[in-house]
Amino acid sequence: MSKIIVSVTNDLTTDQRVHRICTTLHNNNNELILVGRELKNSLPITDRKYGIHRFKLIFNKGPLFYLEYAIRLFFFLINERADVYLANDLDTLLPNYLASRVKSAKIVYDSHEYYTGVPELTAHPIKKIIWKAIERNIFPKLRYVYTVNKSIAQLYMDEYNIEVKVVRNVPRTISDSEKLTRKDLGLPLDEKIIILQGAGINVDRGGEEAVEAMRYIEGAVLLIVGSGDVIEYLHELQEKFDLQEKVIFVDKVPLKELANYTRNSDLGLTLDKPTSINYQLSLPNKLFDYLQAGIPVLASNLVEVARIVNDYQVGEIIDNHDPKEIARKINEMLGDPDKMVSWKYNMEKASKELCWEKEEEVLMEIFKEVA
Repeated sequence: MSKIIVSVTNDLTTDQRVHRICTTLHNNNNELILVGRELKNSLPITDRKYGIHRFKLIFNKGPLFYLEYAIRLFFFLINERADVYLANDLDTLLPNYLASRVKSAKIVYDSHEYYTGVPELTAHPIKKIIWKAIERNIFPKLRYVYTVNKSIAQLYMDEYNIEVKVVRNVPRTISDSEKLTRKDLGLPLDEKIIILQGAGINVDRGGEEAVEAMRYIEGAVLLIVGSGDVIEYLHELQEKFDLQEKVIFVDKVPLKELANYTRNSDLGLTLDKPTSINYQLSLPNKLFDYLQAGIPVLASNLVEVARIVNDYQVGEIIDNHDPKEIARKINEMLGDPDKMVSWKYNMEKASKELCWEKEEEVLMEIFKEVA
């Protein structure tokens, strides 16, 4: 049995990928500690089989946050016995790498995205230079690396000439025994529900256009579940366009509860814009959540997303983010019962192939090599 310390910079409550990975590793006879941070509004964590440690930090944003977290994480790692460190994303890589050198432990790197291509760094060249320098100095020295899709893996392999494997962000097969009804969740019983969900409903994720599109849609409501830096602005748009009856907000919820909101919806939105290389190559969790829930998808034309939607024929792709065009597509999809039946039929195949039960086999092959 190995002891593995897994680290992220978030508060652990809504990170589905990390929770699935930790659960799989724990279920395969490893001792696990997942390290993150605790914010004032963080939900309690009571349903994990593995160990949890959350830092209460002085700084929770900006350069001082990253510096404080890196220092706290480094000293935590070197003061805990561990055989393997699993670093999630570039913002945890440096302390994990340094600790692995000090403690002669193995290190595994899970890159959830093309980190130096995120809009937050693209807009701030100095920050991007710093993070890229960290990546360039460590990445080529890593032996065990995996990421979320083939496009990002290929980008890293071309850049650093090392093998990068793929473990996609796909959920476990949903159990019907855990299903709640619309009435249980306080959702409308007599209208179609369009859902936009995620822990990162941020700039350039299409939330603004989705809200405005509701001006042109009847017989349906938009359900926004999750958190992000544009949520406050989406509330402002709701008020501006008098959409209080047509746009419903639900704050971030535990993972099992989120699955129930998804399954009670009729159409899922994933509308990220190709404004950065990271978004161009992204493959969001919510796409696979929609597939497992059996609801068709309206998606923006991103490389990896469009490949899934088109290959499995589970929805439609839009080529622009004009709210009227989004509304037209939504009305067209919801108003075509034959297509809805066809998409839902195709979902059955997709959900069986794109599930964590398949993906965790890849993960365990990686950790067998580590051992």
